[in-house]
Amino acid sequence: MKIAGRHRSASRWAALCAGSFLALSACVQIPDTAPTPRPTTVPAPQPIAAVPPQRSEVSLALESYYARMQADLLANDLLRTDGGGPDTPYSARQLAANFDAIALNDEYTSVNGQFVAQVTPANLHRWQVPVRIGLEFGATVSPEKQATDRATVNHLVSRLANATGHSISLSSAQSSRANFHVLVLNEDERRAIGPRLTQLIPGIGQDAVRSVVNMPRSSYCLVVASDPADDGAYRSAVAIIRAEHPDLLRKSCFHEEIAQGLGLANDSPYARPTIFNDDEEFALLTRHDELLLRILYDPRLAPGMRPEIARPIATRIAYELMGEDL
Repeated sequence: MKIAGRHRSASRWAALCAGSFLALSACVQIPDTAPTPRPTTVPAPQPIAAVPPQRSEVSLALESYYARMQADLLANDLLRTDGGGPDTPYSARQLAANFDAIALNDEYTSVNGQFVAQVTPANLHRWQVPVRIGLEFGATVSPEKQATDRATVNHLVSRLANATGHSISLSSAQSSRANFHVLVLNEDERRAIGPRLTQLIPGIGQDAVRSVVNMPRSSYCLVVASDPADDGAYRSAVAIIRAEHPDLLRKSCFHEEIAQGLGLANDSPYARPTIFNDDEEFALLTRHDELLLRILYDPRLAPGMRPEIARPIATRIAYELMGEDL
């Protein structure tokens, strides 16, 4: 089981308490002598209007918090959408080193029943079966936001398929073919997602479930990918996107978590230009990141390869892609 995510250090979220309400019933005195009843016409029953689902105060407060966070990042020239430029050059050697750091290491490891951020070497992981992405929304996500998110994911899927050469497509959320589920949930919906996770990823451990349910405010989003045969081949994945996110931070989470769920499981503070770096410089998948995916899905590499075997092969591919001599 692999977990990867987009996160930022932040102070602990203060708990919010809702007030309680006391309902009182009124007493009506009935007169001793009731008037003679008059025939009346009984009105036809009116349909009861459906009550839209309500969000908690915690979810509303998180929405304000992430809006401020996005504004602060943009004010500091972060969350770039240009994919890099003359200010972010990189060589074949750097591309190979970044692949090593991002694809041949894990971002999280399980410690005492909980996944914690701790980089550890890992065998190469990727999908062998076609990836069918199912996009699902919590009840409080508006139709307008759903339409925007679907357009984001649809365009991203096309880029990922071109970069990897692998079969990746967007399926109906209810389709039995979906094996990479992307869930857009608010705080309350995510905290109740445990039973659903066990349906989507059979055999998921409770430590992974707890990491999703108890995801701290500093974690913007995350993905859980399953390798049930322990052979390096993913067969199912679930990405969690916070419904409270504003537009660009939300789009950034789709880009990073779906790409990480394809096998780029780690972040590196030295990689640039990339979304696989927690400095938040780039919001969206870059050309550099597409090259990482091309290396990962090159047929000369295979799921389950140990780092010391995959590393020289990946280095050779990186030099080929950059048109440099090894």
